[in-house]
Amino acid sequence: MIQTALYWQAMFLIAALFSASAWAAQQTAVAEPIKLAELTRQLRVGDVVFIRIPRAPFTKVADSTLSWTNHVGIVSDISGKEPLIAESRVPLSGETTLSSFVQRSDNGRVAVTRLATPLDEQQQRKLKKAVAARKGILYDTGFDLHSKRQFCSRYVREVLDEAAGVKVGEVESFATLLKRNPNADQGFWKTWYFGNIPWQRETVTPASLLEDKRLQVVFDGNAQ
Repeated sequence: MIQTALYWQAMFLIAALFSASAWAAQQTAVAEPIKLAELTRQLRVGDVVFIRIPRAPFTKVADSTLSWTNHVGIVSDISGKEPLIAESRVPLSGETTLSSFVQRSDNGRVAVTRLATPLDEQQQRKLKKAVAARKGILYDTGFDLHSKRQFCSRYVREVLDEAAGVKVGEVESFATLLKRNPNADQGFWKTWYFGNIPWQRETVTPASLLEDKRLQVVFDGNAQ
């Protein structure tokens, strides 16, 4: 029995070390730092912006999806002093400035992706209408694609779909998602869901949006 306990402790330690080393490797592979003012000049309405929030459960989302990113928003306005990022966040969805959005990211890590054909004026108006319709919606800590609440990757997927008719990201069940990564911390998720992981629940992750081939990478690095 003691040997079994030691075995699982070792497995959890190896998984933690693997996650940490993978994150470190991703950090060394990113592009050179960019000034926030320069990044601001590159952004367009409809750009998808990814960051990494350095605390649980968001770090567990990144680890479970084998990705560095765990939060995503979408550029909704570039007419002011700095761009606005529309997002589903705790506790309510809304808009925030680019600087505030990036400031929440670990070491300023940020990636920006864009549809091959940027949004035209009519699509931009549709996007702003979709953002306005989702203002003040409670954050969904259950990450359920079909709930009445919102979470970040679902929010971006729906807003971009309403604006441009493009559904980015992959819809998948928790069973499929966690099967892909046998090192995922199922113990954490079991506790998060009060003892029972909703295996058949459908969701969409920031990682699947970042990996979507219909979105082209505009920038991937550290903003200062």
